[in-house]
Amino acid sequence: MAQQTATAAPLTVVLVHGAYADASSWNGVIERLQAAGLRVTAPANPLRGISIDSAYTASFLKQIPGPVLAVGHSYGGAVISNAATGAPNVVGLVFVAAFAPDEGENLGEVENGSKDSVLGTALVPLRYPIGDGTQTAVEFAIDPAKFHDAFAADLPAGQAALMAATQRPAAELAFTEPSGPPAWKHLPSWTVLATGDKAAGTDVIRSQAERAGATITEAHGSHVIMVSQPGTVADVIMTAAAAVHLPAGDGAS
Repeated sequence: MAQQTATAAPLTVVLVHGAYADASSWNGVIERLQAAGLRVTAPANPLRGISIDSAYTASFLKQIPGPVLAVGHSYGGAVISNAATGAPNVVGLVFVAAFAPDEGENLGEVENGSKDSVLGTALVPLRYPIGDGTQTAVEFAIDPAKFHDAFAADLPAGQAALMAATQRPAAELAFTEPSGPPAWKHLPSWTVLATGDKAAGTDVIRSQAERAGATITEAHGSHVIMVSQPGTVADVIMTAAAAVHLPAGDGAS
């Protein structure tokens, strides 16, 4: 198992949000990790496509001094899988209701095979300018009327409505662009599996977690399990952090 080299630098937990969300979705988890004394940061995920978002995130990760535990939610799992391959200071991965695609896979095709996901019927297409602004590309948002059932069924309706109003659309490229070489092939990984996930699909996440050899923790909840059960998610992250962050002078193979 790949582990970090000996270092005295503190571990940083980097939380990468997914599509139709923003970094505030990690707030409850951040509070618990900070209370436990961990360094935490939650950057904005551009949501413009696998290659764009992974390059941005890889650059962000490389600029952090010391080892990093990369955590991704939903589409953010695909981003950290790609970004960590090019970021040598990443020592472990945590997938929170998150995709862990293999090289050459795209999320749209993966989702088409899910029996649990209903997200495809909840999306609405939008357009945004690209290049010099004379052309447009497609992005998707979740229909606010369907947000609660498809994305956040275990949250109060009012909280889900607030998340629907502040959601960030994701570019079509996020779901059609092939994924690159995945870091889970050489890094230890953990997965929080939401058993009521109707967005990514519990079946898809379970299959990908098992393929990656991840340590799986099941939790009864929706796709936004980090919002509805931040304590469970924080506990898994702290377990992973303890496993990968070696004290100075302790090498590992």
